Amino acid sequence: MTPRDLGPARRVVSLVPSLTEAVASTSPAVLVGATDWCSQPADLRVTRVRGTKNPDIAQIVGLAPDLVIANEEENRAPDLAALRAAGLTVLVTEVRSLPQAFRELHRVLVEACGLPRPSWLDAAEQAWASASPHPAGRPRKAVVPVWRRPWMVLGRDTFAGDLLARLGVENVYGDHEERYPRVPVDELTGSGADLVVLPDEPYPFTADDGPEAFPDIPAALVSGRHLTWYGPSLAEAPAVLAAALAPPAPAAPGRRGR
Repeated sequence: MTPRDLGPARRVVSLVPSLTEAVASTSPAVLVGATDWCSQPADLRVTRVRGTKNPDIAQIVGLAPDLVIANEEENRAPDLAALRAAGLTVLVTEVRSLPQAFRELHRVLVEACGLPRPSWLDAAEQAWASASPHPAGRPRKAVVPVWRRPWMVLGRDTFAGDLLARLGVENVYGDHEERYPRVPVDELTGSGADLVVLPDEPYPFTADDGPEAFPDIPAALVSGRHLTWYGPSLAEAPAVLAAALAPPAPAAPGRRGR
């Protein structure tokens, strides 16, 4: 849809954690509802409308929002259709790359909500423009699990995959026909990857998952919020991710005693 023709939205319900943080960090008074999964900002105080995949349609309608913001990947089409059938305006974003994220954030915040362009959005664009594509000197090939039971990994055309590529990490399954393919762990370990990237969300991977499932491949545990969220965290994401992905420093040679 295009932004509302009746003027800037002043009552917004967000069904996307990233967009919830983006709106609340820019103008908290505009946001009246968000999902149970919307954990940022930490002091967020709005009406909760259940999950991203099972929003409480009646409760959202009762909040009388000017605008509901959603995402084509995060939210289900039948739920969005039900909201429209109830007479609500729904803006559905698509975010599959960093440039697209920046465009959609501007569209939501500035065009749809009529807010001043936030300084954090400019800071995020500047941070990524300065990001080094190959901080370790050469690209690395990685598998990037996003779920474990069953094993699922990043495939083609994903926002997180684009961020990793900008930091010198090539997604082994980046050309897969599916965006989130299910791949058995023995195939992952034999994929030729020299790195496993383990985000701590949506599946809560921990440092123990690397050596347990991928004993012969180095693993990097990264912040899922910095890898998969598109909002204020984008400003610090290049530095946070680069630090987590950096190869371990070689051990210093031991000194001989005299």
